[in-house]
Amino acid sequence: MEAEREGGEVLLSVEHLSVSFTRYGRGWKQKKLMAVRDLNLEVKAGELVAVVGSSGSGKSLLAHGIMGLLPYNASREGKVMYRNQALTQERLKKLRGNEMVLVPQSVSYLDPLMKVGEQVRKGFRDPQSRKKCREVLARYGLGEEAGKLYPFELSGGMVRRILISTAVQEQPRLVIADEPTPGLHMEAAVRVMGHFQEIAKEGAGVLVITHDLDLALKVADRIVVFYAGTNLEEAAAGDFRDESRLRHPYTKALYRAMPQNGFCPVPGSQPYGDDLPKGCVFWPRCELAEGRCQKPVPYSRFRGGMVRCWKAAEGVCEKTGSQGRR
Repeated sequence: MEAEREGGEVLLSVEHLSVSFTRYGRGWKQKKLMAVRDLNLEVKAGELVAVVGSSGSGKSLLAHGIMGLLPYNASREGKVMYRNQALTQERLKKLRGNEMVLVPQSVSYLDPLMKVGEQVRKGFRDPQSRKKCREVLARYGLGEEAGKLYPFELSGGMVRRILISTAVQEQPRLVIADEPTPGLHMEAAVRVMGHFQEIAKEGAGVLVITHDLDLALKVADRIVVFYAGTNLEEAAAGDFRDESRLRHPYTKALYRAMPQNGFCPVPGSQPYGDDLPKGCVFWPRCELAEGRCQKPVPYSRFRGGMVRCWKAAEGVCEKTGSQGRR
């Protein structure tokens, strides 16, 4: 990947990231399960990048892998850089919660026995911390009285805003949000995503991981399409206004599956774990598949974006998209 594109400073650079888990099979034999393979992306200051993929595709592992929060039986390979320096565990300990913050998917990250205002302040009680907490809560439409409540006393939308408030209390440079809108109705979800867009406009880099393409397109600058543990395409959000501007057959299939574009699903299902095909992970469902698709496919720059597809580089995918095998 290039060190920097047009625009702001590259804050986060992920190159050839793989995450695997060691597990035991029969007879106590160790087996490695590859959950994320050869993943590449970058986030610049002042932009919002959305990683979009279906449930089980490994999106949350990307967030945890970057933040150094993987479980004990997981291992990470590849290069993760923050501001042109490797993100070692030692460096992560200094940056995590300050310059780099994670807005988690689960509301269980909040302490149910502590008032949310105290959690936003991270336990500090000095006048400056209290003032800053009030300002942050007000920014997200929460009055001072909300800070005196416990998590169980808040609505789903309020809890999501508390999680964002907790993350931005220290004015981070990089914000990673892992599925920040589950269980919210559309109006509340759009409002939450709008908050992340505001953070990006103020100069931070924002990486949002979500399954909702339609919602991501409302706020993102770039979309990274995730499938079966890897990224198949990176496109500007504006490319989704016209199917012919998209590059990978799976991305085109996602486009056609959106309600406003006909709601046409592709037959088959996403592979998982041990069932991952060799080569392009989408080829068993792609009508353009041929022999070479079962060999490793490079992630290449193409027409202003990135794509992992032999056919795209030849322009074939511009003429016909994947309708899935029938």
